[in-house]
Amino acid sequence: MRISARNSFKGRISDIKRGAVMAQVTVDIGGGNRVLSAIFVDSVEDLGLTVGDEVIAIVKSTDVIIARP
Repeated sequence: MRISARNSFKGRISDIKRGAVMAQVTVDIGGGNRVLSAIFVDSVEDLGLTVGDEVIAIVKSTDVIIARP
C-alpha cells in the first residue's frame, strides 16, 4: 500500500465503541500511547476490525485513518 501521508503508527486495536453511525477506534501504539479515530461503523465492518487486530493508524492533517497491513 502506497500513500502520501508520512505519519503512520503500527499498533493493535484495544477498543471499539460503536454508535448509530460513527465508531471510535482506539489503537494502542505502544509505550503507553494510544491513537483514537472516529470512523463510520460501515468502515469498521468493511475492514472487519475487531479488538486485538494489528492495524496502521495513518495521520493526515486532522484525520486519523485506519488501514490493515
